[in-house]
Amino acid sequence: MDRRRWMRVLAGAGVSELADGWAHREPAPDVEWLRGPEAGLVMVRGRIGGTGDRFNLGEATVTRATVRLTGSDIVGTSYVLGSDLDRARYGALFDALLQDPDHHDEIRVELIEPLEAAQHARDAATRQEARETVVDFFTVAREHE
Repeated sequence: MDRRRWMRVLAGAGVSELADGWAHREPAPDVEWLRGPEAGLVMVRGRIGGTGDRFNLGEATVTRATVRLTGSDIVGTSYVLGSDLDRARYGALFDALLQDPDHHDEIRVELIEPLEAAQHARDAATRQEARETVVDFFTVAREHE
């Protein structure tokens, strides 16, 4: 499982789901906080048509956290849209543990895969709900033919 995939799952998880996953970590690993968690603002930029000139769209609140596992060079980082300090904290902790071969498989099986399956199920339900509201305008009769 690559880092991009597990970070996508962690970013999509709720703080209660992450807290439940952390509660099962016995004993909790020793960590050194390198940064945060701390909230701040970033400037969101866009491009006209995706390739045109850049423009400032506005500001967004982002929370970040960085942690190092004590006694190793493994560093976990998390950036979360919004100001949820706990989500950023848990994201950094799990990112660091997932990079550690001693914890990777256990966390992947116990946390990441169930969260990913639940997120896919929620997304499928949302897509199905949106599909049910689609209107086919080609079936509307024209008055002036």
